[in-house]
Amino acid sequence: MRVLQDPLFGPECRAMFEEGDVDDRLLMVLFLTVERLRKNSSWKPYLDCFPPLLAIHFATELQKKSLQSLYDDKLKVLVEKLLTLDGDSERDVCFEDFLWANSWFKWKSSEDSTTHFCREGLVNGMDGKGCQVDEVDIQVSGVTSMSKQKDTVWVEGLVPGIDFCNHGLKAAATWEVDETGSITRVPFSMYLLSAGQPFQTEEEICISYGNKGNEELLHLYGFVLDGNPDDYLMVHYPVQALQSVSFSDSKAQLLEAQKAEMRCLLPRSLLDHGFLPAGISTNEGSDKCQLDRVCSYSWSGQRKMPSYLNRLVFPENFLTTLRTITMKEEELFQVSALLEELVTSGGGRQPSDSEVRAAIWEACGDSGALQMLVDLLNMRMVDLQDGSGTEDSDTNLLKNAHISESANLQTGNENSSRRGQKQLTRLFLKEAEHALQLALNEGN
Repeated sequence: MRVLQDPLFGPECRAMFEEGDVDDRLLMVLFLTVERLRKNSSWKPYLDCFPPLLAIHFATELQKKSLQSLYDDKLKVLVEKLLTLDGDSERDVCFEDFLWANSWFKWKSSEDSTTHFCREGLVNGMDGKGCQVDEVDIQVSGVTSMSKQKDTVWVEGLVPGIDFCNHGLKAAATWEVDETGSITRVPFSMYLLSAGQPFQTEEEICISYGNKGNEELLHLYGFVLDGNPDDYLMVHYPVQALQSVSFSDSKAQLLEAQKAEMRCLLPRSLLDHGFLPAGISTNEGSDKCQLDRVCSYSWSGQRKMPSYLNRLVFPENFLTTLRTITMKEEELFQVSALLEELVTSGGGRQPSDSEVRAAIWEACGDSGALQMLVDLLNMRMVDLQDGSGTEDSDTNLLKNAHISESANLQTGNENSSRRGQKQLTRLFLKEAEHALQLALNEGN
């Protein structure tokens, strides 16, 4: 949709865009809302394909209060202003029209970074043929703000036809931009490209929305994938809890010195390389990196390399954060002594973040950090089960919903996403418990 080039609304939209009343996304939502209300919209055949209400509204339900405020304070007035230019609306605008447009745009918008615009051309009387950048005449569907030459951003918009394709793990096609027009005969138009597999009659063509976990799919698009390989679990240590640990000030300084991360994302794919994997990786290169990393840690030679290192699935940056937080008094003194020795021998040079991590591992080993990780994962499981029961409870709810004819799709997706999080928590908890037992056995 070339919103800024629309013969009726383009000048007014261009003025809104230039004055900062709307950004590119809101301008697209505004345009969709207006076109939905027009009796003789040229986009009517396309808009009629949009479902009236779907699970896509789950994404907007989570922000309904802020969206209501945006509609009341800004969008309603702008829609009415544009409709007066046409004078042919079917009815007055309502909040549901805005929710519908916002949901659809969030669900089906696509991005492309290959096309370059100049902002001046967009906001100052563009004639519909594009603007000149590096001697190339460019057109794009959608709205964006660009600057000349090197300043490139993503173009986001709706691509009629392609935007009806659903997400699939094994995409049957990808959407491409024909920059020269050699394929579609229209420069910078977009088209579907088969992934090479022959299509069966009446087979659905899916594209990939990217490597997104179920929580992201649910919040953005209103659906989830059972057994999603891109799903992940987030584990974090509450920052406010640091104030209650012993020697909190000293530990806070060490955390800052090593650029510590207080949370980590655990993708499902990590489990393939763990103690209880579905499939075992034999990547020698990554093993060597792990070996080199730990061998360089032991300054005294007393801290032996753990036998379980190459199967440990948890990020080192997060583990060293937990080592720091769980340090005992004598371990803290040992770290201070090691770092002081390093500063003295280095002529006053301050230790690097990697050297601070090395000193902490030398003094602490892994058992304290892994015990804390087990506790955090147990707390995560308790939070997930609060009010919803166990993983088996979610499975039973999904079975009953599948049998019921009046099953709520949104509720089913929420249950499926929650069950997936419980499953990941259970599997990563097993990994942490196994690693903890090995660390204790080896004196780490």
